[in-house]
Amino acid sequence: MTDWHSRPLRIAALVKQIPKFQEMQLGPNGRLVRDGLELHMNDYCRRGIRAGCDLAAATGGTCTAITLGPDSADAVLREAILCGCQDAIHVTGSDFAGSDTLATAEAIVAALEASGPWDIVMCGRNSVDADTGQVPAQVAELLNLPLLAGARELALSSKDGHQDAGGLSALLEHDDEWLKVEVDLPVVISCAERLCDPCKVKEPDEWAKVDGKRIRRFGPNNLGRGPWGATASTTVVGEIRILNVERASECLHGPTAAHLDQLAETIKSRLALHTPNDVLVREVPRPSGPGSGGDVVVVGQPGRSRTTAELLGTAAGLAEKIGGRTVLSIDIVDDWEALSGQGADRVLRHAGVSAADEVAQLLIEFFGKPSGLQSKGVPPWAILAPSTAWGREVAARLATRLRAGLTGDVVGLETRDGRLVALKPAFGGRLVAEITCTSDTQMATVRPGVLPLLTSRPSGPFSSDHLSGTSENRLVTVLERRRDDDSDLLATAEVVVSIGQGVNPADLPLVEQLANRLGAELCATRKVTDAGWLPRARQVGITGHIIAPQLCIAIGTSGKFNHTIGLRGAGTIVGINPDPDCELWGWCDIGLIADWRDALEPLVDRLTAG
Repeated sequence: MTDWHSRPLRIAALVKQIPKFQEMQLGPNGRLVRDGLELHMNDYCRRGIRAGCDLAAATGGTCTAITLGPDSADAVLREAILCGCQDAIHVTGSDFAGSDTLATAEAIVAALEASGPWDIVMCGRNSVDADTGQVPAQVAELLNLPLLAGARELALSSKDGHQDAGGLSALLEHDDEWLKVEVDLPVVISCAERLCDPCKVKEPDEWAKVDGKRIRRFGPNNLGRGPWGATASTTVVGEIRILNVERASECLHGPTAAHLDQLAETIKSRLALHTPNDVLVREVPRPSGPGSGGDVVVVGQPGRSRTTAELLGTAAGLAEKIGGRTVLSIDIVDDWEALSGQGADRVLRHAGVSAADEVAQLLIEFFGKPSGLQSKGVPPWAILAPSTAWGREVAARLATRLRAGLTGDVVGLETRDGRLVALKPAFGGRLVAEITCTSDTQMATVRPGVLPLLTSRPSGPFSSDHLSGTSENRLVTVLERRRDDDSDLLATAEVVVSIGQGVNPADLPLVEQLANRLGAELCATRKVTDAGWLPRARQVGITGHIIAPQLCIAIGTSGKFNHTIGLRGAGTIVGINPDPDCELWGWCDIGLIADWRDALEPLVDRLTAG
């Protein structure tokens, strides 16, 4: 991060207090119990505090921590002050209880406007308890500001030689691609995991040393009548279930022929390996009737044809149930017939408009026009977007302006009594909640790879519209874009080989060769991707991807919780490690105490024989 000699910057760092994963439990009402749990600062927020304090120090400015929460959230603000923040703002009071992401963003923005102006609003990329990634984009939309999502590098600079015309250049980390961008201040920034070292954890006995006068409390009297909290929220949490995944935890000692035979037979008997990569749902017929039940809109991300096809298939199924139509928003159409067969009944084209904030603005304007989808004054029944960095920003900005309920990172969609029910995992998949919306338009971002593809239906006539947009008011200037991987490959993989630091990077070509024989993709622990052995898009765990392959073979990893939580949904987990006392054995279905170099190749031979 470079020095920037301009006016002192005022920086707000948003922080969230969350329960520790291991402390979770459900109460008799099926809701997550938070009282009495050990709470701590969200991991990504620690990066936001550190980056915000560093930027403030570089300009002689200030960094203020802001949170919304009950009285107990005072602790996270005290810790933020100990980490370098000059002061803090606590949005608190019973009126704010039950806030969803939109209600949270609205309260935070009210506090920002009451205490501003601000040059930079720093946020964690997401909170690891819920993993929606919605609040930063919703805050940016409410403030009408650009969003730098997943900032990996930041540099403050002056433009055209004028120190007062300050801006930012940044490197953004988006799923499997990198963007170099420039933007003028003010701006909202969400921090990638590797932007900087997090602020250090402070012990509770230090919190009491912080002068309470450095924390300002904002309630409804300071921010206005609202509505706030549950009253302002557009989503409702239904039944919550903790998913206790039972593993056989069988362990074999040594890579003997008998043990390798047993290992291979166990895998085959559990039906972990099967040939179809695409799970097909029943064929959804082309719709008949007037389509008055409403429109299910799919926001298609440029260059993500597989993910778009998944969303279209599910949208077509939902549209059939409500007597509606499926509408696709996309920048470029390569194959009209394929889109029709995948489920599209209407296409909204916006060629030349592909940036997340621009697409969101285009759709906001279109959905608000009587001549758009609301020809009879009826808004879209539902809007679906991919749960990628791009899709999350589009959906969050769109939901904010439409005041639509938005459920993030869902793994399943159903209908019940004519309404959309989204199945939302949290805490790395340790629990799943049913979320419904109270708004007319219901929205969700969907995790790539979790929805089945539609059996191709006969193509037929469907309508198309061209949406005109302009880049004159572009909030972020993209200087360079490059992709170093394809995260869809991992998201949709039936078989994965998980790699830890116990694998020498010189051996990766051999591992990849063996994985290819299984038709498997490689995934890795954070330390492996930190070292640059595999792309960041291959990281699985709390701060990486959450995947659910049919089979995972883990080699060179000890089975630490931060990684294994990302593989809880795997059908069968096989571990290979020479350490008889590592955590891996309590996490896998069957394990082999051996060096992977002695075991993996003969195991692959057995699995691929015949």
